[in-house]
Amino acid sequence: MPDGRELAAAFVESLERRDWDAFGALLHPDVVYEIPQSRERIRGRDRYVQFNVEYPGDWHIAPQVVLGDGHHGAVLFRWTMDRDSSQAIVFFEVDGGLITKVTDFWPEAYEPPPGREHLVERW
Repeated sequence: MPDGRELAAAFVESLERRDWDAFGALLHPDVVYEIPQSRERIRGRDRYVQFNVEYPGDWHIAPQVVLGDGHHGAVLFRWTMDRDSSQAIVFFEVDGGLITKVTDFWPEAYEPPPGREHLVERW
């Protein structure tokens, strides 16, 4: 059964490849995704996969540090799109070989872009 480090590495790899089947297979059906800076939350694997499918632009993720144990994982990564680039970190909670919670931390608070209201709830 994969641990948090293995799941975190596979998460980033499947996102970068846009391999939505592999990405979805890493997630618990009731996974929760949160972005504290924009106060958004997505509940459920299907909605979270769709969120990533619909994310606009030619973005890329390059992991810099991948850590984890039996219950948690973390990735420090560089995110780029066009000429924009930023460093961010994502934390994972895992159980039974699946990711149950994902929390993305970006450098600054921001208002979310329009068009994903059908997938997220604001808090």
